[in-house]
Amino acid sequence: MIIVKEIHSKKDLKKFITFPFGLYKNSKPWVPPIISQELQTFDKKKNPIFQDAEARFFLAYKDNILVGRVAAIINWLEVDGKNQKKMRFGWFDFIDDLDVSKALLQEVENIGKTNNLEYAEGPVGFSNLDKVGVVTEGFETIAPMVTWYNHPYYVNHYEVLGYKAEKTYVESIFPFANVKPETFKKAQELIKRRYGLKALKFTRTEDVMPYADKMFDLFNESYASLSSFVKITDIQKEYFKEKFMSFINPEYIKFVVDKNDDLIGFAIVMPSFSEALQKANGKLFPFGFRHILRAKKNSKDAIFYLIGIHPEYQNKGVHAVIFNEYYEIFTEKGIENCYRTPELEDNEAIKKIWKHFDPAVYRRRKTFRKNLN
Repeated sequence: MIIVKEIHSKKDLKKFITFPFGLYKNSKPWVPPIISQELQTFDKKKNPIFQDAEARFFLAYKDNILVGRVAAIINWLEVDGKNQKKMRFGWFDFIDDLDVSKALLQEVENIGKTNNLEYAEGPVGFSNLDKVGVVTEGFETIAPMVTWYNHPYYVNHYEVLGYKAEKTYVESIFPFANVKPETFKKAQELIKRRYGLKALKFTRTEDVMPYADKMFDLFNESYASLSSFVKITDIQKEYFKEKFMSFINPEYIKFVVDKNDDLIGFAIVMPSFSEALQKANGKLFPFGFRHILRAKKNSKDAIFYLIGIHPEYQNKGVHAVIFNEYYEIFTEKGIENCYRTPELEDNEAIKKIWKHFDPAVYRRRKTFRKNLN
């Protein structure tokens, strides 16, 4: 007998957040989230996404034992603004029992039908800066902090319950030794002269902040054409700055501006925090901060999180300017491997940017969809 309970209390929300800690206790690739940060993500008073979205959270019990969770999400900017009648769901974890996954997804589907939505898709978060996709290939590699991980049996549950693959994302790796500066060194000098561009270097986070809002505006412009894109609002910008800036070395933030000091290109890279977060096991205190700070300073793995070029400058080689900047700092820091976070498999523009580095796909993930009518 499966009982699904909608949660409302902070106590139950903590159960929701910590459920995967038991499910993946012996899983070496799984990276636990920071519990306090997850609590803020779901706090309707702190996360501004709730001004434009709503979420309901469910826990599944079998014989009084917690066996699954799911978040049912409606992003009204997407539904009303883009006319995509999508019922989102994420943070979907469960034991290998079809009755459990079916009961949880039934709650999602019922909410979608009640709101006259056309289909359910997941796993996804609230927006494009949240985690996305269920792993379908590459289960053996440790997960970056900005992605979900899952057991292989998840895919079978989606398929048996009538969900079909909707979008495919790939994650890639290339050794820093693959980067040959001659592929961009001369080109970036020519491009800077031709278009009056310059690259900005940062050593302090406070120097980055005056450009942060411009970066989110450029993010909105450069990613607008993607099918899954939902605009980041002004109030969300403040939230994401607070959430992510402490994890980023200012030297790993690269901006390119034109002669008017307008931002036309950016890239965000983070050190790998995966092993540090495994050691922290969801808690910043008493020792979690120490592990994270050590990784921030010493990690030899660089994670490319975001890269964006203004539409007017795409296909003009601006990425060469960005790569030149990273080549210099990565050489200085002794970086060994470069990872790319999930990118849509059909994003041809991003493939062209990375082709010279001979990247290898090491993991694939998908979202799954089911029509509700």
